[in-house]
Amino acid sequence: MATPGVKSGTHEAGRVSTLWHVADVVSGHPETETSRTIGLRVNGLTGNLPGQHIDVRLTADDGYTAVRSYSLASAGMDEMLQITVDELANGEVSPYLVRDLAVGDKLEIRGPVGGWFVWRPTNMNPVQLIAGGSGIVPLMSMIRAHEASENPSPFRLLYSLKSPEDGFYRQELVSLSEESPKLTVDYVYTRKAPPGWPAAPGRLTAETLLANILPVDPAPDVFICGQTLFVETVAEWLVGAGYPAASIRTERFGGTGGTR
Repeated sequence: MATPGVKSGTHEAGRVSTLWHVADVVSGHPETETSRTIGLRVNGLTGNLPGQHIDVRLTADDGYTAVRSYSLASAGMDEMLQITVDELANGEVSPYLVRDLAVGDKLEIRGPVGGWFVWRPTNMNPVQLIAGGSGIVPLMSMIRAHEASENPSPFRLLYSLKSPEDGFYRQELVSLSEESPKLTVDYVYTRKAPPGWPAAPGRLTAETLLANILPVDPAPDVFICGQTLFVETVAEWLVGAGYPAASIRTERFGGTGGTR
């Protein structure tokens, strides 16, 4: 059950109807052994709001179609839209996007979509980002947009991962955490930690969460993205610790939609 008062959504709910476009696949590179970042360009379509998503439609020779939604990782400053797709073993769409789609191919897309799980550079509030696994994707869009802006507000990211090898945007986050005065990055490893890591791997707890995020008193805006159970548990802990429900926005996957 969702935490009362917390604004939440999934990629399968609350869509705005938009036209389908043909996108050119202009880039592609692996993030992990089972994930891939894909760059798309649509003539006449420029940019996205940090946190939005697109729908991708594949059509088989017999006319069967499958539609899946993917968060955008791009900052929204140029014509290229960027998604990062994590392959699911029994997926209809994600294995093709990760393993077979080639630069020069075309995809049908709809969007960008979404207007509430977004961060805008005019927002001067501190921001706490909390990601579980591939839930980092829309939050990375926010981080990149924040870094490219003149907005000086502090951003802090807590990234929960099974292992270091499962992390998306690893080198970029390392560089930003070392060089950016506006971003702090914290990690929780649930199954395997890096050599020399100060804590044993284990599931995120309320105590670990509260020790690694912005405190209540700066009144941060909080964005949480990940699998449904992770998101709802974290939101419940935050509300219980005194974070206003109205300041918490969540994006969930894996609870209501089909198979990617």
